[in-house]
Amino acid sequence: MKEIHKAFKEFKKEFPAVYKGHEALGEIIHEQSGPLPEKIRWLIKIAVSGASGHALSLETHILKGKESGLTNDEIKHALLLLIQTTGFPTFMEAYSVFKRIR
Repeated sequence: MKEIHKAFKEFKKEFPAVYKGHEALGEIIHEQSGPLPEKIRWLIKIAVSGASGHALSLETHILKGKESGLTNDEIKHALLLLIQTTGFPTFMEAYSVFKRIR
């Protein structure tokens, strides 16, 4: 996936050892720590990023989720689930990110 966040690119350059450790931990957690299929893992990450209000992470997770085969309908469904737990404004923020990059 191409670099989409300037700050993250700069972080990688300024702190290469921290970046490598972060990536290694993410790989272990994402790929080696449980039975969930890749698409489900990305749906969870999309929901967590959306619920947390982390727009940059949400954007990354949506794009990586699409690379894993997620459909727009699956992503929208995951985002809709935010309404009852985190509220409509949180959903709208996440939905705005989705619509912007869709």
